[in-house]
Amino acid sequence: MDPAAAVDRACFGQPVVDPPQAARQTRARREKPLFPLIDTAPRAARPLITLGLIAANTLVFLWMLSLPPRALQSVLVHAALIPARYTEPELARAAGLDPSNWWPLLTNAFMHGGWLHLISNMWFLWIFGPAMEARFTRLGFFVLYIAGALAASVVHLAAHPESTEPVLGASGAIAAVIGAHAVTYPAARVITIILLVFIPLFVPIPAVLFALIWFALQLFQGTIELMTPNLAGGVAWWAHIGGFAFGALFAFIVTRFGGPPRVATTTYTPRGSWRVPNARTRDWDRL
Repeated sequence: MDPAAAVDRACFGQPVVDPPQAARQTRARREKPLFPLIDTAPRAARPLITLGLIAANTLVFLWMLSLPPRALQSVLVHAALIPARYTEPELARAAGLDPSNWWPLLTNAFMHGGWLHLISNMWFLWIFGPAMEARFTRLGFFVLYIAGALAASVVHLAAHPESTEPVLGASGAIAAVIGAHAVTYPAARVITIILLVFIPLFVPIPAVLFALIWFALQLFQGTIELMTPNLAGGVAWWAHIGGFAFGALFAFIVTRFGGPPRVATTTYTPRGSWRVPNARTRDWDRL
């Protein structure tokens, strides 16, 4: 069963009205209005954490695809983030959910509603993740990703405390990576595809400008959603906003008080790439 269809039906175990099919198919495109191809910031030569996160998200999605409809809906209700589970504990208990179980704030970030949702998120992670893994080390990048996912969930819960719609996806964690990247390498160029009618243009955009445009779109959509909740389209805009803000703050603190990168890096540009070994590379970063 398509996880996106199951999400549309999971509401404390009760059916809810399906959104239009076209709206469901365009969620990932609306979340990612800018499509990056290359990031010129120094990247980890062996981005093992980035690759591991991509593999984990993909394996979870394939596992979800293999589940029968009833089992898939049960997984979504219990592992996706449903804000009312924590703000309406009596309702949650009546639906068989434990309001003291906070794991969904994290587990939802490893679940996706469809192939387009998964692929777009993992592409953004692949573009921006290795640079953050190089800058913050593998452990630091892992902390950024996991903490960013939690921050995104908390902000979504605060923005929609009474919502019974399951929320899932790595977008909040990846928003944290985008925010951290903008603070760490603001002058790096992000080669971005911009469609002019049907003609693709490849435009080098400063990383900080790319991030600010992306964030402004999330903030605009999130504000509209709060003002007109009946027109909400199934995208957790405030999770993106919360993740981005956390990632930017994380990077500001680390770059202000931390040291230089400690891993070997590879820099990619449209003219080629080169590897830059770093003298402060630690043994556990040479895996």
